[in-house]
Amino acid sequence: MAADKAADQGTEKHEGAGTSGITDQEKELSSSALQAFLAGNYDACLQHLNTLQDINKDDYKITLNTAVAEFCKSNQTTTDNLRQTLNQLKNQVHSAVEEMDGLDDVENSMLYYNQAVILYHLRQYTEAISVGEKLYQFIEPFEEKFAQAVCFLLVDLYLLTYQAEKALHLLAVLEKMISQGNNNSKNGKNESGNNTNKDSSNQKAESGALVEVAKSKIHQYKVRAYIQMKSLKACKREIKSVMNTAGNSAPSLFLKSNFEYLRGNYRKAVKLLNSANIAEHPGFMKTGKKFSGRPMCTLLTNKRYELLYNCGIQLLHIGRPLAAFECLIEAVQVYHSNPRLWLRIAECCIAANKGTSEQETKGLPSKKGIVQSIVGQGYHRKIVLASQSIQNVVYNDGQSSAIPVASMEFAAICLRNALLLLPEDQQEPKQENGSKTSNPLGGNTENSESSEACSNKSHEGDKFIAAPPSSPLKKQELENLRCSILACSAYVALALGDNLMALNHADKLLQQPKLSGSLKFLGHLYAAEALISLDRISDAITHLNPENVTDVSLGISSNEQDQGSDKGENEAMESSGKQTPQCYPSSVTSARTMMLFNLGSAYCLRSEYDKARKCLHQAASLIHPKEIPPEAILLAVYLELQNGNTQLALQIIKRNQLLPSVKTLSDMRKKPVFQPVHSLQPIQMPAFTTVQRK
Repeated sequence: MAADKAADQGTEKHEGAGTSGITDQEKELSSSALQAFLAGNYDACLQHLNTLQDINKDDYKITLNTAVAEFCKSNQTTTDNLRQTLNQLKNQVHSAVEEMDGLDDVENSMLYYNQAVILYHLRQYTEAISVGEKLYQFIEPFEEKFAQAVCFLLVDLYLLTYQAEKALHLLAVLEKMISQGNNNSKNGKNESGNNTNKDSSNQKAESGALVEVAKSKIHQYKVRAYIQMKSLKACKREIKSVMNTAGNSAPSLFLKSNFEYLRGNYRKAVKLLNSANIAEHPGFMKTGKKFSGRPMCTLLTNKRYELLYNCGIQLLHIGRPLAAFECLIEAVQVYHSNPRLWLRIAECCIAANKGTSEQETKGLPSKKGIVQSIVGQGYHRKIVLASQSIQNVVYNDGQSSAIPVASMEFAAICLRNALLLLPEDQQEPKQENGSKTSNPLGGNTENSESSEACSNKSHEGDKFIAAPPSSPLKKQELENLRCSILACSAYVALALGDNLMALNHADKLLQQPKLSGSLKFLGHLYAAEALISLDRISDAITHLNPENVTDVSLGISSNEQDQGSDKGENEAMESSGKQTPQCYPSSVTSARTMMLFNLGSAYCLRSEYDKARKCLHQAASLIHPKEIPPEAILLAVYLELQNGNTQLALQIIKRNQLLPSVKTLSDMRKKPVFQPVHSLQPIQMPAFTTVQRK
C-alpha cells in the first residue's frame, strides 16, 4: 500500500506542476518528467526536474516532485530525508495544517497528503488524522483519484485508531464518489463519438478494473470495521461480498478467519488460516530498530512490541508473573501512555510477591496451618502455634523503588502512573488521538449532510482514551479500570504498611458511582484493615458489617462486548465471563462469613470477647467446618485462653475445629476452600490487541 500511495503522490504532483499556465518548454519538460516517473525511470525524471528547477527556481512544487522522485529511486528507504524536505517546504510556503481555512490552501494539498502518508507509516496516527481531516474539508475541488486516496488513507487511520463509526461513514461517501465517477465516465465516453472507439474501449476496461479494485477494498475495510464493532450480522454480509470480489486471496481469507474466530468457530478459523498459504508469501525483512535505511513499506511490519504485550498477558494468566513482567516492562517503553498496561505490570509484581493460589490454599484445613511445632514432654509439653503475621514485610532491600523489578514498591509506582493517565472528569473523557470535536467531514452539500448524521451517530463512540496496542477504553471500561486500579493500589499500600494511603484508595474506591459487588466487598475489607492498623477500631467495625455485602460478582463487562456489538448478535460469540479465583468467596454467604471472621478480630482488639465469640458462632453456622481457615481457629483459641478455658483451647487445636460444642447448620455442604484473612486483589481480564493483516 505504501508503494501505491507513493506512486499516486508523484503522479498527482507532476500533473499539477504541468498545468499552471507556464511556457511550452516547461509543459514539455513537466510531461516528460511525469512519463519517466510513471515508467520507473527516476534518473531521467530527475534530469527533467532539475532542468525545470533551473528555469523556475521559485516553484516549490518542483522541489517537492524532486524529493518524491529521489525517495522512489532509493526504493523508499530515505524516509527521514523526505520528511525533512516536506517540513522545509511547509516552512517555506508558511503553511500550517491548523491555518487551512479556505480553498486558497488547496494548492498545498499534495504537501499535506505526503506528510500524512509518512506520519501514517511512522505510526503517528494522531498527527496523520489531523492532516487528513483538514484535507477532507476541501476535497470537492480535488481530482477524483486524489480524493479517493485521501479518503482511503483516512479510513485506514480511523480503523487503526478504533474509530469504526467514522470509517463506515467515510466508506459510504467513497461508494457514492466511485459510483458517480463511474457514471460520469460512461456518459462522457458515449458522447465522444466513434472515431476513438479503440482508445475508448481500452480506457473503459482500465477504468472498470480500477473501480472493481476500489469496491473490493471498500468491502474489506467494512469487514474490518464491523469486526471492531462486533457486529456479526453486518460482517457476515460483507464477508460474502469480499469473497465474491477478492476470491480466496490471503487478505480475504484472513478476514473470514477473524470473523469465524469471533463466532467461536476456532477449528474453521484455523483451517482458513492454513488455506491462506501465508507461508508462501515473502517473509518480514530482518531489519534493526532504526527507521533510516529501511523501506517505508516495512515500517508497519514490525510487530515486536504487540507480540511482547500479548505474550506478557498470557504469561500472567498462566501463573508466570516474572516472565510476564519481563515482557510487559519492555512493551511499556513504547506504550507508556496505556494505563491498562501499567495495571498489568503492577499485577505481575503483586503475583510475584504474593505466591500462587495453590501455595496459599495448600493445607488450609489441616492442622499444619495452626501448629508450628511441639516441644517438651509430659507436664512440660508445649505447643508452638504458627505465626500468621504478614505485616512489615521488607520487599526492597535498600535499592531504589524506581528500578524496574517485580517488587511491591515498583507496583505502587506503576499504579500511580495508571491513575495519572486516566482523565479526571469521568463524564467527558478525552477523545482518542486528540480528534477535534468539530465535524471534520465537511465538503460539498451531500457530504455535509451525511457527515452531520455521522457526527450524531458517533458522538458516544468518540468518548474514549487510547490504550495501544489494544482497543481504546470507552466510558464504562474506563470506570471499570479506575476501580481495579484503586483496589490494587489499596492492596499494595497495605502490603507496604502505608495505611493512610491504603485508606485513601479504599475510600475512593467505595465512592465510585459504578462499582461491582466484588470490588465493593474488597474496598470494605481494605478500609477496615487500614483503620485497624491506625487504631480506629470503631470505624473499622462499620466497614466490617456483613450487611455491606450484597453481591460478590465481578460484574465487569468484557472489552469485547463493550466494543458496540449489536443486540442479539453475540449468541455465537465465545463466552468471556470471568472465572472467580480459588481464594475468592464464591457466594454472598461466604463473603459475609469472611466479614464475620474479621469483625470478630476487631471486637477482640477492643476486648469485647463476647461479641467476638458471637461472630465466630454465627460464622461457623454458615460454612462447613473444613472450610474454616486457620486464622479463625487461632482467634477461637485466643478467646478461650482469655476466658481461662485452657482445655477447650487445646481441644480446638487438636480437633482443628472452630467450636467443637457448636453444631453447624451446613455440615453436608461442600464449597471451595478460601482464606479470609489475607488481603485479596481483584482480577480484571485484559484486552488482546488484534493484529489484522491488510
